[in-house]
Amino acid sequence: MKKLLLLTMLMSASLPLYAAEMGEMAVFGIALGAGVAIGFAALGGGIGQGIAMRGALEGIARNPNAYDKIFTPMIIGLALIESLVIYALVIAFMLQGRI
Repeated sequence: MKKLLLLTMLMSASLPLYAAEMGEMAVFGIALGAGVAIGFAALGGGIGQGIAMRGALEGIARNPNAYDKIFTPMIIGLALIESLVIYALVIAFMLQGRI
């Protein structure tokens, strides 16, 4: 219930952001959105990479002979996870460019 109330309050606070002209509130919303987006992306990327590493290391620990079959897909997966964080960084820079 608290999350729903918080979401409702945030959405009602953002109503002035949709005005036709860029006012102070719109600039604040864009800056806040850029900061929150990169923060959530870094958090999600870190959690995802941690889970991927845990799974790979557990697999290698259980079967050391499977190192070659586990290591390469793990590195590719980590690169794909990191690319999502980089996309969020690019979007944050694009939003900052609108200020």
